[in-house]
Amino acid sequence: MARRRKNDEEHENHERWMVSYADFITLLFAFFVVMYSLSSLNEGKYRVMSDSVVQAFRNIGPHDTGRQIVALAPPPSIRPLPATAAETELEEQRRAKAERVRNMAEEIRKVLAPLVADGQVRVTEGAFGITVEINASVLFAPGEAQLGPDAVRALRAVAQVVADAEFPITVEGHTDVTPIASAMFPSNWELSAVRASSVVRLFVENGVRPSRLTAAGYGDQRPVADNATAEGRARNRRVAILVESRLVGPEVTAPVKASGVADSILPSDAVPPKPAAEAKP
Repeated sequence: MARRRKNDEEHENHERWMVSYADFITLLFAFFVVMYSLSSLNEGKYRVMSDSVVQAFRNIGPHDTGRQIVALAPPPSIRPLPATAAETELEEQRRAKAERVRNMAEEIRKVLAPLVADGQVRVTEGAFGITVEINASVLFAPGEAQLGPDAVRALRAVAQVVADAEFPITVEGHTDVTPIASAMFPSNWELSAVRASSVVRLFVENGVRPSRLTAAGYGDQRPVADNATAEGRARNRRVAILVESRLVGPEVTAPVKASGVADSILPSDAVPPKPAAEAKP
């Protein structure tokens, strides 16, 4: 008889241990449910979570019948503070500025539409404003920095679009890695700088304030294509016009071909430029 009581006591101890363990697991689950719900201030989620926790405590078992069940109340809604008059005015100014930039980019695309369609010009809207990238074969003869009549006509149209704006403008000249050593241009540095200066001078002559303009020559130090191929070198010979607005927006681009100019890329009264040739930059 004594041995039978001992076995009953051991069996009862074992059952109590399992009940305590199940109780602990249930409470731990409820704790993580609460922590997950706190990570998102959503009144609907709080109500669902509260009902779930209450139901979980009710199903713990008869040994917890004396425990008090407290439903969790949702926190007060967090509403954004109303914008001040200054903030509203700044937002309106930012939107107006963004609209001016979009309109300016569209106007530039229109005046350079034949060149854009042929891939010789790329107009990009990005985080820092507008970038107009023009293949050097459209503007200059190989190894030269003097603008041709067709290039003057196209750039004059761009200058008329940007003349009335307040945005700073940087004109960058770029070459490929082909060396040049002439009396006028001892290296690609001089060639790229003078090409950028030629565009800046034309802009000034067509109404763009000089204080808005900057000319920069980068030589062959900022390639956008592989200089190991003829197509890549033609792509790297370019002039970039940056209209700086410091606005973040989606990037819209038009592809640029490496070389070659179609017969109809310029206005009807313009003479088509010479095709890009694999020669000096």
